[in-house]
Amino acid sequence: MEHVDYLIVGAGMSGLAVADRLGKERSYLVLEADREVGGYCKTVRQDGFVWDYSGHFFHFRHPEIEAELVARMRDQRILKVEKDSRVYYAGKMVDFPFQKNIHQLPLDEFLECLHDLYFREERVPDSFLEMLYAKFGRGIAEKFLIPYNEKLYATDLGKLDVDAMGRFFPHAELSEIIAGFRKSDNRSYNATFTYPEGGAIQYVHALLGGVDEARVALGERLLAVDLAAKVATTTRRDIRFEHLISSAPFDALLRLAGVHHDPTIYSYNQVEVWNLGFDRKGPPGYHWVYFPQRDVSFYRVGFYDNIFGSDRMSLYVELGRRAHDQVDDQVAEESLAAVLRDLERVGLVDGHQLVSKHHVVMNPAYVHITVDSLRDVAEKKALLREHGVHSLGRYGSWTYCSIEDNIVEARALVDQLLGG
Repeated sequence: MEHVDYLIVGAGMSGLAVADRLGKERSYLVLEADREVGGYCKTVRQDGFVWDYSGHFFHFRHPEIEAELVARMRDQRILKVEKDSRVYYAGKMVDFPFQKNIHQLPLDEFLECLHDLYFREERVPDSFLEMLYAKFGRGIAEKFLIPYNEKLYATDLGKLDVDAMGRFFPHAELSEIIAGFRKSDNRSYNATFTYPEGGAIQYVHALLGGVDEARVALGERLLAVDLAAKVATTTRRDIRFEHLISSAPFDALLRLAGVHHDPTIYSYNQVEVWNLGFDRKGPPGYHWVYFPQRDVSFYRVGFYDNIFGSDRMSLYVELGRRAHDQVDDQVAEESLAAVLRDLERVGLVDGHQLVSKHHVVMNPAYVHITVDSLRDVAEKKALLREHGVHSLGRYGSWTYCSIEDNIVEARALVDQLLGG
């Protein structure tokens, strides 16, 4: 039977960050069920367009990590972009975040939002939905925050934890909102972002440069984990390990390890992504536009052409779907028709000809963070650690985080395991 000190499950950013931190001299093996590395952080080149599986733009809080990865890219041109994001509302573009820019709404709706904000019932909320009402009042909550997030998460927001989006939710105090009437302040965690000219896959390649590729097993899926014997069974072999580090969805790891759990705790959505290339330029400037309207099929549109400065409109369009929705060829065909119709209806497409398209479904996409999931993940992680099994990343920790957060978490875990 084969033996490795560190068996790494998943060759996305988290898994590769673990292998990179371990260094090529240590004993490890990376298992990846797919035929290529990257996980969801893949890039498609087609008909002169560059698209990711979805918009993966990097927001670094640790400049040393950014500098290290960029240095590994050598001749890759790195774009640093000041974000321009909007909300499509009442037939016009309102600055994002919506709650800081209610003064841009039609007068009657502005007054409604301001009134409800001032006289909101401040209470300690026990769900994400209640937090929206308690923090922003009925007007802001029901015009944007609730419908948009319901489209994104494809679930009842009352089931989500108060802090389900963590630092990524654009909070705003009453004083900040009112101050913004005279001087805009739309700063957020991702006010600037970094993007390589060759797409997000360049960050994957940067990490891969520190990994022994001979120890990355592509097309090999984990089938079972014997916690007592510390043996993993894959589609090809049995492997004894000292430590198993997984970035697979946490509920999947629990099933493979035979850990009893309540599967209803681990809910999530799918995101259907259409990457679309058109024959000529579209609206200039925007990088993201958010759509809270329930009769618009997508919740967000991103503009690659406004990042690259290219002369043909290049979009990624995101649709939130429930976890068990079937997105077969017929559904995909219908969704594309709806997307093109809605893009025209909101004015982003105006006589443009579609010249290229790419379709992908991310499943899971956004996990639903609840009181129960937070408790169960903590309990089950502690149990797994007793057997040398560690779970990390957005899906492995069942959380909402950035790609940089995955790298930071992976390096911290390795340092802990190595004892320093």
